[in-house]
Amino acid sequence: MIGFSIAAPVGPIGVLCIRRTLASGRAAGLASGLGAATADAFYGAIAGFGLTFVSQLLISHQAWLRLVGGGFLCYLGVKTFLSRPATVGAAAREGGLPGAYGTTFLLTLTNPLTIISFAAIFAGLGLGGASGRYLGATALVGGVFLGSAAWWLALTGAVSVFRARIDGRGLRSVNRISGAIITAFGLLAFLSLL
Repeated sequence: MIGFSIAAPVGPIGVLCIRRTLASGRAAGLASGLGAATADAFYGAIAGFGLTFVSQLLISHQAWLRLVGGGFLCYLGVKTFLSRPATVGAAAREGGLPGAYGTTFLLTLTNPLTIISFAAIFAGLGLGGASGRYLGATALVGGVFLGSAAWWLALTGAVSVFRARIDGRGLRSVNRISGAIITAFGLLAFLSLL
């Protein structure tokens, strides 16, 4: 439930996942979601195993992470806004499934608020940083990954139902709307630095 609830709010990764599902198919959307789920599990491991050194290092460098993440979101948003509707071979040209996975993994990692969310949830439930409970922490991190992956599987499944009903003009509109939303999240990341 923790992984599902962290992944469920639709932010820039959700918009990107929806757009990739519509443009390149369910596999591309799911690969994108699994990249985010892996990053969630990484941050869940930091919070669950009580790796305070790593979490404090990430939090202390959150300005740089937001700067890099915001820049990447702006780049991705503008690229999405200007892109033509994808054809069948478009996913291969854009890096394919490994590229979809890698970009969302890195984008999710550049959000230090994710680790703060996990730390707060784990602390509130009394689950984080308990020494000697490595088996429980491992199960918790696995659960975070599976819960997050379940969200992305459900989202891409629901979105792929509509994929066949959207023509080239509809995909162009999806690209423009998605690009504008992703760029707006990038700009918000920059504004949060002020």
